[in-house]
Amino acid sequence: MLDIIKNDPWLEPFRRKIEERNNQFLRKEKELTRNGQITLSDFATGYLYFGLHKTVDGWIFREWAPNATEIFLIGTFNNWQRMESYRLKRIENGVWEVKIPPGRIHHHDLYKLLVSWDGGSGERIPAWCRRVVQDPQTHIFSAQVWNPEISYKFRIRDFKPDTSPLLIYECHVGMATEEGKVGTYTEFRENVLPRVRKGGYNAIQLMAVQEHPYYGSFGYHVSNFFAPTSRSGTPDELRQLIDAAHEMGIAVIMDIVHSHAVKNELEGIARFDGSYNQYFPDNPDRRNHPAWDSLCFDYGKNEVLHFLLSNCKYWMEEYKFDGFRFDGVTSMLYYSHGLEESFTKYDDYYNNRQDPDAICYLTLANKLIHEVNPNAITIAEEVSGMPGLALDIKSGGYGFDYRMAMNIPDFWIKTIKERKDEDWHPTAIWWETTNRRADEKTISYVESHDQALVGDKTIIFRLIDADMYWFMSKLMSSSFMVDRGIALHKMIRLVTATTMNGGYLNFMGNEFGHPEWIDFPREGNNWSYQYARRQWHLADDQNLKYHYLGDFDRAMIELIKSIVDFQATPIVKIWDKDGDNVLAYMREKLLFIFNFHPEKSFSDYGMLVPEGEYSIVLDTDDRKFGGFGLNDDTVHHFTHHDPLYAKDGKGWIKTYLPARSALVLKKL
Repeated sequence: MLDIIKNDPWLEPFRRKIEERNNQFLRKEKELTRNGQITLSDFATGYLYFGLHKTVDGWIFREWAPNATEIFLIGTFNNWQRMESYRLKRIENGVWEVKIPPGRIHHHDLYKLLVSWDGGSGERIPAWCRRVVQDPQTHIFSAQVWNPEISYKFRIRDFKPDTSPLLIYECHVGMATEEGKVGTYTEFRENVLPRVRKGGYNAIQLMAVQEHPYYGSFGYHVSNFFAPTSRSGTPDELRQLIDAAHEMGIAVIMDIVHSHAVKNELEGIARFDGSYNQYFPDNPDRRNHPAWDSLCFDYGKNEVLHFLLSNCKYWMEEYKFDGFRFDGVTSMLYYSHGLEESFTKYDDYYNNRQDPDAICYLTLANKLIHEVNPNAITIAEEVSGMPGLALDIKSGGYGFDYRMAMNIPDFWIKTIKERKDEDWHPTAIWWETTNRRADEKTISYVESHDQALVGDKTIIFRLIDADMYWFMSKLMSSSFMVDRGIALHKMIRLVTATTMNGGYLNFMGNEFGHPEWIDFPREGNNWSYQYARRQWHLADDQNLKYHYLGDFDRAMIELIKSIVDFQATPIVKIWDKDGDNVLAYMREKLLFIFNFHPEKSFSDYGMLVPEGEYSIVLDTDDRKFGGFGLNDDTVHHFTHHDPLYAKDGKGWIKTYLPARSALVLKKL
């Protein structure tokens, strides 16, 4: 019996479909590896064959374009003209090739393909090109030859990520600068990486790495899958960033987009060889994504599998990425893309509306990634709750290491928007932060970039709103909204992070309460960078209250890291009472107590815990974190003996619980 069913007997009625899915993966793996003659890693080397490559005899260029009738390589080296010496020859299986003598193509040259097909022709950027740049005057994108005399050499070649637990700082390099512009890889390496290290995070998750024609897409409308965005610098500057992160002990996870591609024909792979179905399905309803205005891949084609699997290996081998957060997995799993689906029962996961080819691809990708690097990290951004997503392949799963706990941020936003403070019930908070499949690891988070996109707000701005503009200075009187917001911001993060079972994620700047929202330059805001940057000075100014939140975040992360394999330790609920708004639980020797009540403070609030002596190790109400300092952290707490519970080794601990505060005590 597959472990996925053994772990969850409710899946027994769907055994046949689960086995069919697993068998399809096994068949496809066998086909791609020629019955085991090669490995998946050997198969996924298209980037070494296709595209432009320097050889001892000059240059060689190859491209897959089965529908093309004629292809020319054009560029600055031939004045963008069709020339016979740059004509590609069709060799086999829709592959075209041209060999260029030495001395004709140089570093920084721009180039494209002029592709003809029955009934038309057009300029195309090669699908496998490794660098794309945009002309600052014409705004036209072109491929660029990247062949420096001295290329960057990695100093760290065998980095092993720390996943005990995985603490992710989600980043966008372009908006990581305080200036009103696109930030660079170098600026990020010099200015942001030290902040990440100081904050205690052991991983960064880089967004918008793959080239995209529209900056405002946040990097999710990819045009050039093998080209790191040139908006932020050169390929070698990205390599240097990753190397520097590794030297600091920070893993680098790439936010990879294999769920869809941009529709742009001049910049991307849409209608690359004149056909609509080269990389995408024949059926227009399957090809077009109705919500994203983009194109969905045809995962049933081996050439598409070759392209995408090679893309995974490319970023790991050429840039030393430590793994991937796969974007839009829900959209891949279902023909409906998960739109207007309820996902309230197991039938919804096995109702013949799943895309078996996409599921097979995701399983192949996870197998490949861990074959290339056994220590690699893969994370699924998936909202439906598909069983087995973060279960290993041998057990009948899809092979991801983690899945995003996407219910948690939705819960917090809904709670803040719709519930009165006295209705923040501990039972609901406990359920949402711990409700997950027992055999799958998750990444818990309060807010990622998604929760603050234009039209929404950061959590702190939802809590404080306009008072942030007037009452965040320590030199002025405070306001009720600011005091409430600072208190709840810390409590929300503490309960979310410390109930994790895999990892925790924070979007850059949100740890110190970055205000307002995220809005990239666009026509609707006069191409402003006002909200597409990070105001780091807010956290650095000791006269402002933002640093309280940043200081607390560092202390919280430090506490989590003080327990070996914190994420794997059992979580034992000690107490929850909705009437009091009090929640308590233990992990190892740490006792977490939350009083979410907006008004009531409790003296000598008792609960049963393992007998012994406890000291306060973290207090959200501490003055150094912007609290009121109502507890004396030097006072130790001793349990009171109770004969009724002595045989279980338990006694009563009594604590003072100020309203809207949380304590963490450690059993000595």
